[in-house]
Amino acid sequence: MEQYLADHDFKLIYEKGQFKSGYCIVNKSNIIVVNKFFDTEGRINALQEIIPQLNIGEGIFEKQK
Repeated sequence: MEQYLADHDFKLIYEKGQFKSGYCIVNKSNIIVVNKFFDTEGRINALQEIIPQLNIGEGIFEKQK
């Protein structure tokens, strides 16, 4: 997932913060911040939640209809 974001010009940062859902998008830019205190499963879940919202286009993470 990290490589997928990098391939689409998104910068992924793991930092501490007060995120309601564990991540944020910085000012509608291509920077995504994920809570660094998440374990691997938590990071995966956060990325699975945010990637469909990015409107990157068809990809492996889009929901099947």
